[in-house]
Order: sequence, then C-alpha cells, then structure tokens
Amino acid sequence: MLDAVIVGAGFSGLYMLYRLHEQSFSARILEAGDGIGGTWYWNCYPGARCDIESMQYSYSFSEELQQEWKWSEIFSSQPEILRYLNYVADKFDLRKDIQLGTRVNTAFFNETHSCWEIQTNRGDRLFAKFCIMATGCLSTARVPQMKGLDIFNGSHYHTGRWPHTNICFNGRRVAIIGTGSSGIQSIPVIAEQADHVFVFQRTPNFSIPSRNGPLKAEYEQWWKSNYAEYRRQIFEAPFGFIVKNNRNVSAMAITSEERQHELEKSWQNGGLDFLLSFNDLFVNKESNDVAAEFVRTRIRETVKNPEVAEALVPQNYPIGTKRLCVDSNYFQTFNRDNVTLVDLRNGPIDEITPSGIRIKEKVYEVDDIVFATGFDAMTGALLEINICGRSGKTIQDKWAEGPRTYLGLMMADFPNLFIITGPGSPSVLTNMLPSIEQHVDWIAECLNYLRTHHYDTIEPQVEAENAWVLHVSEIANETLFPLANSCSSNGKFRVTQSRFYSVDLTHGQIERLAKDFEGSITGYVTRSDGGIYILGQLGTNVQIYTQRSSSKYSILNRGWKGTYELISLSSMNSHDWLAFVHSSFRQPKEVYFVDNINEL
Repeated sequence: MLDAVIVGAGFSGLYMLYRLHEQSFSARILEAGDGIGGTWYWNCYPGARCDIESMQYSYSFSEELQQEWKWSEIFSSQPEILRYLNYVADKFDLRKDIQLGTRVNTAFFNETHSCWEIQTNRGDRLFAKFCIMATGCLSTARVPQMKGLDIFNGSHYHTGRWPHTNICFNGRRVAIIGTGSSGIQSIPVIAEQADHVFVFQRTPNFSIPSRNGPLKAEYEQWWKSNYAEYRRQIFEAPFGFIVKNNRNVSAMAITSEERQHELEKSWQNGGLDFLLSFNDLFVNKESNDVAAEFVRTRIRETVKNPEVAEALVPQNYPIGTKRLCVDSNYFQTFNRDNVTLVDLRNGPIDEITPSGIRIKEKVYEVDDIVFATGFDAMTGALLEINICGRSGKTIQDKWAEGPRTYLGLMMADFPNLFIITGPGSPSVLTNMLPSIEQHVDWIAECLNYLRTHHYDTIEPQVEAENAWVLHVSEIANETLFPLANSCSSNGKFRVTQSRFYSVDLTHGQIERLAKDFEGSITGYVTRSDGGIYILGQLGTNVQIYTQRSSSKYSILNRGWKGTYELISLSSMNSHDWLAFVHSSFRQPKEVYFVDNINEL
C-alpha cells in the first residue's frame, strides 16, 4: 500500500510529489494526459500565455532551480511553461513515480482499513493511506451542447483540449465562440492566419494590454539577486504577486486629474497591476467605476467602428470581479477587415449546420469552429470522479447545494482526502503558484505530523467546515466580488450567496424559497396571497422578482434599470401596495410607491 496517491501532474501534483519524496513517503501520481503539465499540457491553443510575470509564476522551493532557469519573455508562453515543468520533473527525478495516460474513475474510502482505494480507466486498483487531488481549478473543458454539431462538415476544437499537432488556419473561415481569457488570447493569433474570423461573443470582458516582450537581463538579475526576499513579499501580497507601482490610497482620496494620471500609468505598465492602481478597487464601487470607465474609454478609442466598440465594452459587473484578462492586441484585432464580431445578446446561436452557424435566418459559413468556452471551473474535475467518503457519501451528494470545504483543503466525511487549491480557497483569484505551494507545504507537514504522532486519519469537523464557509461568505460580501455573476450560473459559488428559507415552527420543517434564483437575495416581503416579492441581485443590479408559491418559479418584474432596495409592502382590501427605494447610474436614490408591480 502506498502512503499517497496524487491525482494530476501539473504544478501542484509535481510539487506535492517532490515534498513527499523529501519526507520519504511512498507516492505515485496518476495523470490522465499523455504528458505532464496539467493545465499547461492541455491548453496549447494559439496564443496561450500566463497572465502573471514569468519571474513570479515559478516554483520558489529550490534556490538552485530559481537561479539556473532562464525565462525568455516577461509573460511566458504555454510551450515555455511546459518546457519548465518537464525540466523540473527531470531535475528532481519525479518521472519514476508518474503514471501517464491514466484517468481516475473512482476513489473509495475503506473505513475498515482507513485507506483509499483508487480505480482507473486502465483497470488499476491502488490502495493508499492518503488521496491528494491535484486536479486543478481549470482542467475540465466545457463544450456547449449545440444542436447540429455532430453534422458539421468542418473541424471543431476546444481551447482547453487543443490537439498536440500543428493546426493551420491559413485560407480558412473560422468561428471562435467565446471571449473569455482563452478567446482573448487566441483571437488575434488566429486572425493573422485565417481568411476570415467570426467572433461570437455573449459577454464582453475587461482586458488590459500585457506590454509583453523579451525579458531583459537586468530585470532578471534584479529578481535573482534577492529572490528569497521577493518571494517572501509575494507570499504576503494580497493576490500573490508583487506590483511595480501600486499606490496605497483610495481612488476617491485624490483629484480627478491624479486618478487619470495613475490609471494611465498602470495602463501603460500593463498586466494585472492595473487592479492595484488604488487600494480600494475591490471594495469601493465608486472607485471601481472610475477604473472601469477608464478601460471602457480605452476600448472605444482603440476600436474604430463605434458600434463594434460599444458591443465590446463590459457594462454589467465591476472590473476585476471576474479575473481580469491580459492581452496582446485583442481590441486592435477588431479593426481588421477579416474579423467580424457577432453579438449573441442580439440573438443566441440556434444551431450548427453542415456548413456553419445559424442565428435566426442568417448562416455564417465557416470551415472550422473554435470553442473558447472555458471550463467547469473549480469543481468539474473532482465531480467527474466518483469519490466516496464515510458511509458511501459521495462528493456529488455533499456538493449538491454548492461546494463546501474547510480551508479549501479538506471536507468533513472524507478522511485523509486533500484538495490542493480547492473551492473555498483564494486559488484562481491569485497567482496560482504561491497558493499551490502554500497548500502543498501544509499537506506535507500535516502528513508528517500524523506519521510522527501515529494518527490514522484526519478530517475537519462539520462545525469547522460550516464556520469556514460562513467566513468566506462574510469576507466576499464585504467586497464587490458578489456583483459578478461569473460562477453562480452553474452553482459554483452559490454557497456564498444569500439564500431565502421559510421555517414551519410547528412541525420544524425548513423550505427553501426562490431556489431557482441563481444570484443573491438581499430582501423580501410577503404578498397578501401568500407569495413573495424578493430583491434579487444578479451582476451589479438588484431587481424585484415575484414568486407566487414555493413550487413556482421566481419571475423578474421588468422594471427600471438600476438597483432596488429597502422594499416594503402594505395590504388594503386584498390589494398590495409596494414601496421601495430605487437608484441608477443617472438617478439618485428616491422612494417610490406603486399599486401594480406590473406597471413599472
């Protein structure tokens, strides 16, 4: 029996194996891919690149490794990162305990022997005291189920499962669906090759120019001359990376001219540093609005066609509350004659035809389709595995209402199961490398402690898990992050949203109301007919929704744009009169009184 089985051979799996070797634990990595690298193995699409500077997106555990490896660019490309990981695997003799081409199907905790039984697609049955999930946050590609895709005559690809062969788009018409990070990176590169590119966009994204270029020797030397100190600063930094010119002041504490100067300086520096131009962009909506409008203005200045520019401008969430994208000439690409933007807010894709993509009566004739539609983030890779803890409890059962962990590392009822950068940890909101190293180091020290003190198992108490989930929710609600509906649409982080329950005090029954609503509920009133009005927050706006009974869907009352708050209701002669406060970007807060919600 092994001491540990590690699932995944990306940054986290490789470092976990290194630490276990260091402490003389027996361990094996099971990796689904035919090569190591995890995210950086699968995501080999054109233009794939890291959004954290190379000197900060690398391991810190070996001073020798830090000094001898040389990065060629400020922001590393996917091929270079993959070469780095292969170099690490060879340097530290990790390959002997890595089993490639092996997908884990089942992980079952044997309560009698206090160990995990792992079964794979190749028929392997492994037994290990500990099971460590290094499956990554962005590793399960999400391919939309589109009518007609099976009869499409051309080729289709997903950026998260790109073929490890040279794909040439010269002379071809290409549809790219999605304008998240992978779309923003791949669109400019594919547009340089293709005869024509149709970009199908549902949600516009904020993006900052990377200002990428060759890594200068003097900058590299600056890092290497005092790497230990800079790494210490990285681990103490809020988002896990050092910012060149952050200013520890609120955007609202200085003049408008000073704000514009600081934002322009950050824009010219490029990259994620822009988000730390001021110290309150994540907690002060007014400050965030200033930064967001600065970027919107730059988009409008860059894209020559005003209609296209406006379609590319993000409006419905604060900047930075979805991970900010970093690009190389993304917005400039829409000035090319061979690039057409298709705004899916004007009408969704109806079907894939043998020759292209149909929206209403129009068919876009294409030879290839690229899905840049992202991932089943955070939980996807874990939920694909049949993980069974105590008493046969599955992870699917445990996370039916949203993921719950303690520290993003462990779960109650799943002894000796560890997750590296799991749900409930900072992970994708940070530089992943220090987050990974922190988790791996914690797990390694934990295993050593258990061995030294002769403990068989470890798991968090339910009370600790609940307290952690509540703590994460409380912290999130003090920021602007809940205003971005980036993950709540598929249930990823609804655990941090405010929900609505009714309690029957006589029979002790608890019923969840408005359970189909995917955002955060900020207020409610009870109608005279037993239904409810709720204030529901999706994106930056709070709107009024009606639910006539617990078995009915909640219905949006199509009212004014903006935000509603402080709802109140009075009933007279079986008629409801509703009062509320409303405000918008152009209108201050005012109190309104209506006798018919449908006439807003």
